[in-house]
Amino acid sequence: MFIRKFNLSDLERVIAIEKEVFTDPYPSGILEELYNFGAGFLVVEKKELVVGFIVFWIKNDCEGHIISLAVDSKYQHEGVGSLLVTTSLNVLKSLNLKSIQLEVRKSNIIARQFYKKHDFVEDEYLINYYDDGEVGILMKYNKLNHYKCY
Repeated sequence: MFIRKFNLSDLERVIAIEKEVFTDPYPSGILEELYNFGAGFLVVEKKELVVGFIVFWIKNDCEGHIISLAVDSKYQHEGVGSLLVTTSLNVLKSLNLKSIQLEVRKSNIIARQFYKKHDFVEDEYLINYYDDGEVGILMKYNKLNHYKCY
């Protein structure tokens, strides 16, 4: 198992994982646009198969934002998600950002626990955040030591 940068030949597999894992997956065009826009986009490969991915970017020059994290259900609980989050956090922390955040569905208890294990804290409820009206939770990484952005 190893982590690497996403390339466009991974798009079909990433879309398949996105559709399997999420009830409201990003359209393929959005994922491709994020890649073209320069978002951080990493994948984990196991035996030449992409089994998970993460997309993150910088907002307002000072805020890291994890946009999407998904792991093929057959490979969950094998450390794939942790590898993706840890690697992304290391990249984002190296940029001396003032915050790193993400949103998660209130009903997604497993994801909330996963992010808490990786030092995210629940910061704010986002009413009607998702298209189906579900509440989102803004989670923020709580281990940042740098605040060099102004």
